[in-house]
Amino acid sequence: MTVQCESWVQSVALAPPALTDNTADAERLTGHLKRRLGVGGLRIDLATLGDLPALLRDNDYRVRGILFGAGDAWQLCAVTADDPRPVLGLAVDLGTTRIVVSLMDLTGGRVLGEDSLDNPQLAVGPDILTRIHYSEAAGGLTRLQRMVIEGLNPTIADLCRRNQTHPERIFLMSLAGNTAMTHLFLKLTPRWMIREPYIPVVNRPGLLAAADLGLELNPAARLFVFPNIGSYFGGDLIAGIIHSGLHRREETAILVDVGTNAEVVLGNRDWLLACAGAAGPALEGGISKIGTMACPGAIDRVLIDPATRRFELHTIDDQPPVGICGSGVIDLAAQLFRAGMIDIRGRLIPDACNGRLQMGLNGPQLEIAPPPAGADRQGLAIGQAAFDSLIRSKAAMYTILETITASVGIAPRDLQIFFVAGTFGAFIDPDAAVTIGMLPDLPRECYHALGNSSLEGAKQVLADPQVLPQIDAVRDRITYMELNVNQDFMNRFSAAKFLPHTNPELFPSVARGI
Repeated sequence: MTVQCESWVQSVALAPPALTDNTADAERLTGHLKRRLGVGGLRIDLATLGDLPALLRDNDYRVRGILFGAGDAWQLCAVTADDPRPVLGLAVDLGTTRIVVSLMDLTGGRVLGEDSLDNPQLAVGPDILTRIHYSEAAGGLTRLQRMVIEGLNPTIADLCRRNQTHPERIFLMSLAGNTAMTHLFLKLTPRWMIREPYIPVVNRPGLLAAADLGLELNPAARLFVFPNIGSYFGGDLIAGIIHSGLHRREETAILVDVGTNAEVVLGNRDWLLACAGAAGPALEGGISKIGTMACPGAIDRVLIDPATRRFELHTIDDQPPVGICGSGVIDLAAQLFRAGMIDIRGRLIPDACNGRLQMGLNGPQLEIAPPPAGADRQGLAIGQAAFDSLIRSKAAMYTILETITASVGIAPRDLQIFFVAGTFGAFIDPDAAVTIGMLPDLPRECYHALGNSSLEGAKQVLADPQVLPQIDAVRDRITYMELNVNQDFMNRFSAAKFLPHTNPELFPSVARGI
């Protein structure tokens, strides 16, 4: 059944009841909406029914219905007066490190404002595994869920205040996150996700009452949680596919999102293949004591003059350097390689380091930023172990790409469209990533940074009801490839642990530039 619905908010003008038309209030409203939209079934809950008689009569049977659903499974979430007050939605990217929220006008799909906060669960641990173990202790799961809710509620309230509105005007919320994060958000145990055979509690949380989770929105507000494929492929990637349009393309394309793991989707409108692997930690600021997330003062660009080996650093927001983020580490390694300061194994070459090597507690370190004038703190230096970690991460990233493409009979260099999502995609320089052999040597115009594709996908669901049925269609089309038992992956991984690769023919532009 084709549903004709361009907005989740529907204004209706009903004929009042009469002795000749004694249709019940609820059937009068839902029948009108079903005929208009071509919907077979439309549920309405008891709380909405309780308010309906007064709402209809106080507003001369002119009201707005806030709906959500697809196919024959539709919900009339709330009914309001048909007045100028906004009917709002909230899209949320529930990240392990950062949570981003977007306030939207549901009647037109317009974004009114955005805000973000550090995930409060960082106080428990920066990684998902630590939080999962914490959730197994007495009261741990409840505390982890409450931390996020207590972080979100004031952030939402402040965002509404800045837009001259109130959280009670938020009737719909869509949320995308990885499987573990959504489980913790819903206060569902993730215990069995990390134990064989790695099973989540639920893959399709569906439409939930926001108030049941402690969210301070309209009491009738509903929350849609993006479905996941399993323990290691979550709703944030489904949202990313929706945003990229990968599932509608005729030609085969690839989507890469690097966070805690590197998650990859390959396919087109006919098929989708996905896999995930541990390639993210070194790219999230976890390679050394000066590693940091992308934040003001993080070094995100490095340029080294090959002749003089003089360093030029760029930091986010042009603040004094406080550390180096993932894109900065990739830039640094690429520039050191081009300047002949590290070899193909990623090893520092002392004679080429121009006196920048200093002895640290764990061996030689390369100074990349001197201490500020007059400061009593040390400058920023990075040791060999950090480069070794980067080599492993970049090798894993390229091997994931090589393995998933080989499984369908193509090579990474055959791709014409390469989507890169998340913070990694926003800051990464494809030239640098190709130079170290992290990404395939494609024409640079093939690379497309998507930004926060998880948030964008969550926003699309609120802006366009036609997107919702695509989500389950995408989910059901995905075939998941398990890399942990893939022997080809292990064989290719060893070959990729060199700069840029043991096979230089795979990276012709790098060979020309060295």
